[in-house]
Amino acid sequence: MLTNLQNKDLKTEGFVLRRTNYGEADRILNIITPVGKISAMARGVRKEKSKLAGGVEMLTRSNYVIHFGKSEIGVVTSVKMVRYFGELLKDYDTMELVGMILKKINWAADSVDNAEYFSIVEQCLEALEAKAKHELVEAWFVLNLRRAMGEQMNLYRDAEGAKLSAEEYYAWDGTERALRVHKTGEYGVNEIKLMRLMLAMNLGAIQRVKVDEATMRKVCGLCKISNANML
Repeated sequence: MLTNLQNKDLKTEGFVLRRTNYGEADRILNIITPVGKISAMARGVRKEKSKLAGGVEMLTRSNYVIHFGKSEIGVVTSVKMVRYFGELLKDYDTMELVGMILKKINWAADSVDNAEYFSIVEQCLEALEAKAKHELVEAWFVLNLRRAMGEQMNLYRDAEGAKLSAEEYYAWDGTERALRVHKTGEYGVNEIKLMRLMLAMNLGAIQRVKVDEATMRKVCGLCKISNANML
């Protein structure tokens, strides 16, 4: 999506996915934006009085101006913080989940270009700041990341190509990456309906859906299995 930027300035919102120290005071940033992933140099950002420092922190949504010359790596010329999700730093388990989300988005954006990654990150951070259950956020994230990468879980047909039935129970087939009828399978109509909703609704809306803990636990477990197979 990012083409013909040579000798141009790009104005965009973004989240830092990864920061790498470079030289004595610079950092190379991987930034996810509504137009794709960008690599940019933040010069002098590690100096004590740097004007860029606050806007390029992790967990910060910021407005960037990035100049592109002949190199594929841009240069951050201006940045202004829009929102800081600092509350997430106060809980270790939350930070682990956030770290997983940012790492997988960083990887996914290198594999498949999709403008939706920015929104996925934003929705996850907003939900976690609103104290959403970690299991819900993780399951929604995995399902929608797979969809954005073109590897959406088939929630309408099983591994044999037959329509999923409300009368059957299913197990996860890691080889086919699909559900397969199994007499002792733990995934039934409730789990399938919930996953379909997660793919059809934004995360804020899903938080208002009443879900029993057993169904949520099974869906989260399935998403973790499929996530491990994918990434």
